[in-house]
Amino acid sequence: MVDFSRISRHAGPEESPGYLLWKVSSLWRRSIEAILRPLGLTHPQFVVLAAIGWFTRERKEVRQVEISRFVGLDPNTTSQVLRSLHTKGLILRGQADGRSKSPSLTPAGSKLLKQALPAVEKEDHAFFSRVDYRKKSYLSTLKALSTTANIPTLSVL
Repeated sequence: MVDFSRISRHAGPEESPGYLLWKVSSLWRRSIEAILRPLGLTHPQFVVLAAIGWFTRERKEVRQVEISRFVGLDPNTTSQVLRSLHTKGLILRGQADGRSKSPSLTPAGSKLLKQALPAVEKEDHAFFSRVDYRKKSYLSTLKALSTTANIPTLSVL
């Protein structure tokens, strides 16, 4: 038997911010994936497609590495997602310079994004309506966590 009072600072998992964030994230992702599945997109594909749309909305080129950093995926995963979006005919992968690819939406990618983004935002609203997510403090907290999540930490046991 494990004596949690000796190894945990929390009385139970419901008091652990990490556990709660994991649980909420899992529930939210499932709800978003259910919206995207009929559209033929995975969640990472949608996020990358939307990022390309945001970056290129003013006809500016974006490099693959910028997308990777923006969406928080490692470069290899981003490359795989971009390859799958290209295979589906949703993006073009032109060369920005000698090595770097500059993805852009195809007409089919733009059309799908115009369907997917409002559907995802509607689901976000329904999911997060349990809390007042429009409060600046709530969004500020999420923004702070999203920027510190990329900072590597060392744990000494």
